[in-house]
Amino acid sequence: MTTSLLEHFSSIEDPRIERQKLHSLSCIIFLTICAVLSGCNDWDEIEEYGIEKETWLKKYVELPNGIPSHDTINRVFARLDPKELQGCFINWVRSVVSQSKHNIVNIDGKRLCNSGENGSKSMIHLVNAWSGSNQMILGQVKTEEKSNEITAIPTLLDLLELVGAIVTIDAMGCQTAIAERIVDKGADYVLAVKDNQKFLHDDIKDAFAQTPKATSHTSIEKNHGRIEKRTCSVITDMVWVTKPDSWKNLRSIISIETQRTIAQTGEMGTEQRFYISSLLTTPEHLNQIIRGHWSIENNLHWCLDVVFKEDHGTKQAGNAAENFSMINKAALSILKNDKTNKSSLKRKRLKAGWSNEYLETLLFNDI
Repeated sequence: MTTSLLEHFSSIEDPRIERQKLHSLSCIIFLTICAVLSGCNDWDEIEEYGIEKETWLKKYVELPNGIPSHDTINRVFARLDPKELQGCFINWVRSVVSQSKHNIVNIDGKRLCNSGENGSKSMIHLVNAWSGSNQMILGQVKTEEKSNEITAIPTLLDLLELVGAIVTIDAMGCQTAIAERIVDKGADYVLAVKDNQKFLHDDIKDAFAQTPKATSHTSIEKNHGRIEKRTCSVITDMVWVTKPDSWKNLRSIISIETQRTIAQTGEMGTEQRFYISSLLTTPEHLNQIIRGHWSIENNLHWCLDVVFKEDHGTKQAGNAAENFSMINKAALSILKNDKTNKSSLKRKRLKAGWSNEYLETLLFNDI
């Protein structure tokens, strides 16, 4: 299995000239993977980890010149091609994680704070694809601005295997070309609708205001001191939509009415949101799908910020921030799918740093 892991990264082109290669590329990547799984969040920590774990690391990679310095690791990841690295990491995660079908794929963007460079370089914004059913990253595409998600999403969709999947995207992705791209990939879509599609938004709002007998389903959840009542209503008559043929395979317009009550005070708040979908299914199913979109916020973005301290990073050179984010996401996918340890992600990372045996389970065994 060790050979297999290293083979996943053997095809990456080394950007360094030959005389500068005191440490092999496979050694640097392997060290970084191990260190990130073990709780390291920056280049200095990775170097320190390597020094402490040098004897163990030599079981798997040759280290004729010792452990690479943090500056060396930084320079290498700053120059590596992000597309090549992403492909290798995702293939590695897929080889380790036992997968089911990608029933729902959530797509959303996340800004990497501190990734800008002295005013001369914008903060990096990454559009991510997350499989909630598999708890794993499927891909990422970089853009310099949130507004550019519209052009980044089709690029990300082209990277993914989507046949039979349901793709959920927030309002930024509610574009006719994106809906068409999803359908052409053999998938269905559920897209949030806001004022960036004003005519469509008004059409849907009017439809639900004038169709009181729309099919609906209500769910009630109690957690974190709140009672949340969610009513999903669905209309399948597209006569309400102006130019419905502009949206490929449009079959449903959806309203989600949310009523939140703070249990202790009785204070209540309400909200109504709208969606379009190529699905022809029950309101209960659509309620679950839309609710599940937040899996990418809770299980990916929140974990990257809180557990991996991603927003505290200062990896500004070249491709370093984008590449390190991919490493974090690959490590997160591996840790979330580890069934041998029921601890929190933070404690799993600590254990990987303490126990070579546990780290080897994460690296080399199907989990």
